[in-house]
Amino acid sequence: MKNAEKTTQDFKIKIKNIQKQKLTLLKEAMISIAVCNKTLSTLKKKVEDYDFETIPKEIHFFKNIKSIPMSYLIYYTEMRSCELQKPKVGLQYQISYYEKELKRVNKFFHKNSDFVHYMELGHTYLDHQFFSRTHRSKFPVSPLTDYYQFPEFSTSHDMLWAKVKAMYQFIHYLRESLEELKPGQTKIYEQKKHQVLVWTASKTALIELIYALYSDQCVNHGAADLKMITSSFEDFFNIKLDQIYKTYSEIKERRGSRTKFLDELIIHLQHKMDKEEGFEKT
Repeated sequence: MKNAEKTTQDFKIKIKNIQKQKLTLLKEAMISIAVCNKTLSTLKKKVEDYDFETIPKEIHFFKNIKSIPMSYLIYYTEMRSCELQKPKVGLQYQISYYEKELKRVNKFFHKNSDFVHYMELGHTYLDHQFFSRTHRSKFPVSPLTDYYQFPEFSTSHDMLWAKVKAMYQFIHYLRESLEELKPGQTKIYEQKKHQVLVWTASKTALIELIYALYSDQCVNHGAADLKMITSSFEDFFNIKLDQIYKTYSEIKERRGSRTKFLDELIIHLQHKMDKEEGFEKT
């Protein structure tokens, strides 16, 4: 598909820039939804104009390319609805509302547990049925028309896959919202968890690792954005990472190797394996 990869890369940059602006959640959602729709329209036109040379290329597009802006569209649509419909007053009412939303998300994952399990294990043997339009009529399509759906621009499961990725982000939003309403509720748990695991390398090294994981889409099948991954690492290691974008810019400006920490990890792991193999031979 001509320039489809570049379209999604440009989309990610736009979303990242929007998130950097620290807007209100509603404003961030509204602006991002417009960017998502525009990107999907661009991809749809590319499909109409060029189509696919092979089935594997079609599968790759609907599984790995379209799902990126589609998942963000679903996430921001869900988040916007949540922000608009949540109770305006009453702490307990608001807490109850977010907890009900979490239950709704759990029901979604339970209902689609077989498909989620298939995707999380990295299986591909049903991809030709799930992510090509050839087999679309054999499967009931989930009623997700509130988001974005066109018959020639959809497969039987590409929308469902995008929603799975979106729900991972939505869970993070709900948990953060609950934490703001109930600060300190997880403090005891976090203290117990972090007494053993403390990040003792530099913060720059950790940010380098975070960007590596993000760029390779290693977390939540690529659905986790930088903010989510960074927040998770901060919670896990009980550390505060400030100005990650500035630090990343400084990493890119390094002379010599720009991936100093990752290079050291590779060297140390290889040295460990070589040493162990040497012991085994003797």
